[in-house]
Amino acid sequence: MTTTAEAAQAAGSGAGALSALLLLSDGRFPAGGHAHSGGAEAAVADGRIRDAAGLADFCRGRLHTTGLVAAALAAATTAGLDPLVLDDAADARTPSLALRTVSRRLGRQLMRAARATWPGADLDALAAARPRGAHQPVVLGVTARAAGLRPLDAAHAAAYESAAGPATAAVRLLSLDPFHAAAVLARLAPQIDTTARAAAEAAGRALTHGPTALPAASAPLLDIGAEHHAAWPVRLFAS
Repeated sequence: MTTTAEAAQAAGSGAGALSALLLLSDGRFPAGGHAHSGGAEAAVADGRIRDAAGLADFCRGRLHTTGLVAAALAAATTAGLDPLVLDDAADARTPSLALRTVSRRLGRQLMRAARATWPGADLDALAAARPRGAHQPVVLGVTARAAGLRPLDAAHAAAYESAAGPATAAVRLLSLDPFHAAAVLARLAPQIDTTARAAAEAAGRALTHGPTALPAASAPLLDIGAEHHAAWPVRLFAS
């Protein structure tokens, strides 16, 4: 018997979609992520990231909190839940106004890239319903669905980005050896996989029980750091 989670993970064609997943996860895909540090710039200023070890701690914490939430929202959208309902759920899971603004800005940029790359009615409908931008994980989920990806694929893309964004930013912020930043991501790979699987399973439960079944993990330091960072007169990254 196929479980709900397995059914959710099987949604989408899957076949021939590996290249689409690689493209979507590529830092060169024009989705706007290169301009954002995922909270790393504020953490560097606070002294919470000083070196590769501090970066690993920061990325691990982000992965298991906001990364898990984003991955579950993306997976649930790919599985077929109403993206407008999930956009409201993303709002409720993002207490920081600064982070809500950033998420919608990134969603708007991803929407532009997605509609040019994988045009489709679902992307058009979401763009029309949210002209100021839907939350980035929700747009990611609709994009993944348009690209023929599974909920688990979307969860992997979101979970990976939650760690890769800060790691890439740290290279510029600290002049960190890029080899060391890559090693941080490599060592986090098993946890990224575990987070993606947990997110896809939560998406499967949400098909039956609604968005309340999705995780709502919090990261108060990220929220506080985002609010402080938004008020800086000079900064290297937009967030």
